[in-house]
Amino acid sequence: MNFDDTPEEAAFRQEVRTWIQANAPHHLKEALSNAGFGSGPTGIDTMAEAKAWQKKKAEAGWACLHWPKEYGGRGATPIERVIWGQEEGVYSTLGGSFIIGHGMCGPTVMAFASEEQKRRYLPPLAAGEEVWCQLFSEPAGGSDLAGLRTKAEPAKDGSGDWIINGQKIWTSGAHYSDFGILITRTDPTVPKHKGLTMFFLDMRSPGVEIRPIKQVNGQSGFNEVYFTDVRIPDSQRLGAVGGGWQVSLTTLMNERLSIGAGMSTGFPELLDLCCRIETANGLAVDDPAVRSKLATWAVRQSGLKYTGFRAISALSRGEIPGPENSIGKLVAGATMQDIAALALDLQAESGVINDPEISAANARFQAMLLRSPATRVEGGTDEILRNIIAERVLGLPADIRVDKDVPFNQIPTSGARA
Repeated sequence: MNFDDTPEEAAFRQEVRTWIQANAPHHLKEALSNAGFGSGPTGIDTMAEAKAWQKKKAEAGWACLHWPKEYGGRGATPIERVIWGQEEGVYSTLGGSFIIGHGMCGPTVMAFASEEQKRRYLPPLAAGEEVWCQLFSEPAGGSDLAGLRTKAEPAKDGSGDWIINGQKIWTSGAHYSDFGILITRTDPTVPKHKGLTMFFLDMRSPGVEIRPIKQVNGQSGFNEVYFTDVRIPDSQRLGAVGGGWQVSLTTLMNERLSIGAGMSTGFPELLDLCCRIETANGLAVDDPAVRSKLATWAVRQSGLKYTGFRAISALSRGEIPGPENSIGKLVAGATMQDIAALALDLQAESGVINDPEISAANARFQAMLLRSPATRVEGGTDEILRNIIAERVLGLPADIRVDKDVPFNQIPTSGARA
């Protein structure tokens, strides 16, 4: 690994640093710095500020750096994209609403949409003018994406359109999204991976109903989305009929990269808390049991950091990173949950206080604990990621999948067949 910038990279970093210093919304820095995982900045209109910052970046050529210029990007190298992320710092949290669109939907549209569609939809997506979501998970499917039951059937009026009926769940940002990519089942008579087709649609289409899911932390970032006779023109199909699984792999590959590459564990914040908070035996950091846990997490944090640097080094050499980001997501998600739990234990009875005005560390650990279980589900569950690492990295035998070659409508279920 080489952690030093090349002369060209150093010059680019200075250019980025100079522009951010001159243009960043510095009035938001304190609010963004105090916000934690699972709790947004208080006292600001986050979506409005996010769109304003994204628009400013787009106008100066700093939005979606690695995208081609004709689609709203800069045509930058992968390592330049990494440098931008490092220099943007705390202001990068404003881009949370765009992660799915920029990191997952955009690459899929770029790979499978028509040229006219790419020029229509990608620049507004890059600029934050239009927000996209990903309509994949279903209540009966669990982690088995290919087990989906939302149907797309040809319209009977001969128009060539498709009629969609079904339900999606855990759709992040559906309630503020303008468009979404949607995977459906178009042929239940073939094995489950072969009868899928991908589309994109306007989230305000007739027949689309969005129901926010109230989470334990009081927020509603996830949604149920219902489709009742929703009409989608065939021109909005991404990939071939029956080729939806191959299209979805593009989305999923970028999903793991987008989520895994930037996950925090909360360790720096915990270490700071332990150096400040008093327990029955003095400062928490002086407790041998606490120090032991801190040492374990410090080593793990270091491992995550340098594993990430391996990916950055590969990008710098023009190579495709390996499984680093899947490993990073797997480790970081569980570590975050454990760190948040210890932080609340250290706060004793005051750990139940989630008012950021009076709680220790602005109540960021309370918010982190309530939100962290989702990190072990979204973007691939722990079990799915372990299987991927075991099979594709370690070369271990694959799980037995008895339904792999069975027509979908013949797979036994507790409900009605498709």
